[in-house]
Amino acid sequence: MTLVEIETGLERQRGVLDLRGIVESAAAFLEDAPAREIIRWAAATFGDRLCLTSSMSDALLIDLVSRVKPGVDVLFIDTGYHFAETIGTRDAVRQVYDVNVIDIKPSRTVEEQNRELGPRLHGRNPDLCCFLRKVEPLNRALEPYLAWISGIRRDESPTRANTKVVEWDAKRQMVKVNPIARWTQDDVDNYMADNGVIINPLHYDGYPSIGCAPCTRRVAPGEDPRSGRWAGLGKTECGIHL
Repeated sequence: MTLVEIETGLERQRGVLDLRGIVESAAAFLEDAPAREIIRWAAATFGDRLCLTSSMSDALLIDLVSRVKPGVDVLFIDTGYHFAETIGTRDAVRQVYDVNVIDIKPSRTVEEQNRELGPRLHGRNPDLCCFLRKVEPLNRALEPYLAWISGIRRDESPTRANTKVVEWDAKRQMVKVNPIARWTQDDVDNYMADNGVIINPLHYDGYPSIGCAPCTRRVAPGEDPRSGRWAGLGKTECGIHL
């Protein structure tokens, strides 16, 4: 190992330690802050090394962040399995909001995956399918950034109940910002109604939680909103937020 490699490694290690220190103090300081204040902190701290992700279920997070940081990069994972309505929502977001939507593609097309691993991998091994079509592409796309903003909330599922508004993403060695972590469904509904936020039309057709078409079904009134995701497969998360 050369001296340059050693110095580069030490700088990277110091950078990670510095970021983790920022996370610890920010998580406590911003716990009770409004979502927009959390986003302002993230924009001021990370500048152009900050992005957000969106599944295009709606544009709530995009609306919030673009009001604070116009032109922000929005990463959309185009899995190849999306509903047409989801692609339409992405196209509408491009037209309406001051953001830079970046389509993230898996390493294999659906056809290549079918040839190499067999058809309907999503039904036979949904964890592997989600990793190949969602987790790995996002990990690759996030590499240039220091921090990313997600729209997950504590009330969505037990696996998200302890989400902090600012946390250390150990898997990716970067900062993760969750400005609406404390919001309830009523908060979400009120914000979207008050601000005319773009909503994926599938929400009006019995799909309160929208993922890939083969793994998402309609939800009956009174059911858990996320019960339509990977129904019957014993799976509740794609792996991005685990």
